Amino acid sequence: MGSALSSLLGSSGSPSEDSPSSSESSRVSTFHSAPRWQLHFNSVKETPKLMVIDFSASWCGPCKFMEPFLNEMAAKFTEVEFVKLDVDELPDVAQEFGVQAMPTFVLVKQGKEVDRVVGARKDELEKKVEKNKC
Repeated sequence: MGSALSSLLGSSGSPSEDSPSSSESSRVSTFHSAPRWQLHFNSVKETPKLMVIDFSASWCGPCKFMEPFLNEMAAKFTEVEFVKLDVDELPDVAQEFGVQAMPTFVLVKQGKEVDRVVGARKDELEKKVEKNKC
């Protein structure tokens, strides 16, 4: 199914290599390969757009709790890019950003961290996105 969907959407590669991939109901992109993440990250560095990186894990309860909220925020803050990275799939990227707990939300502008939220703190995340989106 994933490869059929990828064919329809014009993506190449197996589902584990899809990058960015996003569900039809979400504006949250997901990266599964470090090289593709790095290409995307480098391209976004050139823009003043805020990017919220959600470092999570499939086994993490609080991460699953935050997922619907992250999708809501992505729909609300259309001028902000939301990205979800699995720390087990991309451990080097998580280490590069100093992630030590999940979920960790790193807010980045022009390749530099401007803020961060550690834990399932909806209100704090929304306030920091609101503050840094401009």
